[in-house]
Amino acid sequence: MTTYATGIMKTEDFNYSLPEELIAQEPAAERDGCRLLVMERESGALTDRIFRDIEEYLRPGDLLVANETRVLPARLLGAKRGTGGAAEVFLLREVAGELPRTNQRAYWEVLVRPGKRLKPRTGAVVDFTDEAGKVVLSAEIVDWAPGAQKGERVALLTTTMPSLDEALHAVGNTPLPPYIKGYAGDTELYQTVFSKRESSAAAPTAGLHFTPELIERLRAKGVRWETVELEVGLDTFRVVDEEDPATHQIHTEFFTVPQRTIDAVNEAHARGGRVIAVGTTSVRSLESAWDADAGCLRAREREATSLYILPGYQFKTVDALITNFHVPRSTLMMLVSAFSSRENLLAAYEHAIAERYRMLSFGDAMFIH
Repeated sequence: MTTYATGIMKTEDFNYSLPEELIAQEPAAERDGCRLLVMERESGALTDRIFRDIEEYLRPGDLLVANETRVLPARLLGAKRGTGGAAEVFLLREVAGELPRTNQRAYWEVLVRPGKRLKPRTGAVVDFTDEAGKVVLSAEIVDWAPGAQKGERVALLTTTMPSLDEALHAVGNTPLPPYIKGYAGDTELYQTVFSKRESSAAAPTAGLHFTPELIERLRAKGVRWETVELEVGLDTFRVVDEEDPATHQIHTEFFTVPQRTIDAVNEAHARGGRVIAVGTTSVRSLESAWDADAGCLRAREREATSLYILPGYQFKTVDALITNFHVPRSTLMMLVSAFSSRENLLAAYEHAIAERYRMLSFGDAMFIH
């Protein structure tokens, strides 16, 4: 794990009081019709706008870099074999195992409930049925996950269907953040319009505000659009429990930065344009692709990153940031504080709460430039 810090910080420094009624429980009526709080990175000056107004702040030659990952149907509700007790298995990431991967078999790191009844090497298996009541997918709990926190296991998934992908779409559910209660709307609204490969347990939510029409208008203006991929894990929702944030163990995630995106970044900077990250996952992807020895970006293909950005970090690539409002005491609050300052960020959050902005994943956005 790489950490960057100056002086003495406390996790409490990144806390704020979040009124529960401001946690957005459904998406905005129009993706680009949500509110946008524009903040000047150095001064902290604030302006209230609408998200589609982002067009006014972008210039020809600027580059937007977004995370194109798609959310898996990762939440599986089933029954423990032998007892019939209700059980939940939440897919986190695919991992290597003792047996080779096939279309019908693979190992995954998972989060299970109830954890006490689903322990490794006890023969615990959870079965999942389709609409006809037929078992089409099973998860055998085979090991503890590396550095396991509460409920984290390694499971061997097997299916009777032609592929695991088909099975997951037959029995899985798109997971929503734990603070969104009872949403029964279209889960496609928790996917970005530009998402591609299903590889994440959570959405890169800053990208939810873009529409195809807005992206095309920006391109017509001379703003370039490129993508990266970071497989978002549940760590994005976790608060930091340690008093000293530098001692927090951030989860490893896998990311891809293609050569075309590297070329676009280099061209934008060479022509005086800005590289604008759409979301903190794009920030972590771009900054993780920096080769310190060579002093430049290097293309990456599903490499692991545990980059942990705290105030004091020197950004190598990103010049501006589009982001949502984040959970108190989270690593994302720390990352955004590093991009501007803790004082500026907390003042912006105080303003947003006073103005009744909608918060967190389905909520409104910030543009820091």
